[in-house]
Amino acid sequence: MRQSPLFSGIIYIVLGVLFTVFAIQDVTRNGEWGFFTYLLVILATFDFGSGIRMIMFHFKIKNIQKKKK
Repeated sequence: MRQSPLFSGIIYIVLGVLFTVFAIQDVTRNGEWGFFTYLLVILATFDFGSGIRMIMFHFKIKNIQKKKK
């Protein structure tokens, strides 16, 4: 069984939030931006972008299916 793009998009958004929280905690703990913090922010950015794209794709598919009926 395949996952819907909506479910995948939500998972990506949750991962983006999680990576953002980890980055904030890392800066708070160390007091400066290090390599690991930048890596977490980059991963969060990619996850947010992918999540938004997947959610938009889900609604685009639903719209096309509705027009066919």
